[in-house]
Amino acid sequence: MKTDLSEQPNIGKDTESRLIKVGISSFAELVSAGTEQAFLRLQTLDSGACIHLLYALEGAIEGIPSTELSMEKKQELKIFHKMAQAK
Repeated sequence: MKTDLSEQPNIGKDTESRLIKVGISSFAELVSAGTEQAFLRLQTLDSGACIHLLYALEGAIEGIPSTELSMEKKQELKIFHKMAQAK
């Protein structure tokens, strides 16, 4: 299924495919779900989903490469990732 997800920064074909599997099939749906909720859904497919996936989702929503996320945003995401891994 071709969507606009892979047209966003940081979203390759593999991530696009996994997002579709968890019910997120467009960029608008990704934005609506938000970074954290999308990540939690992806964890249902891969309980060991890494911090870089979380950064990628946030960057995609912000429209920037994940390497350009602010240090503050990365710190917030690290805290969330640690909590999500503990569940």
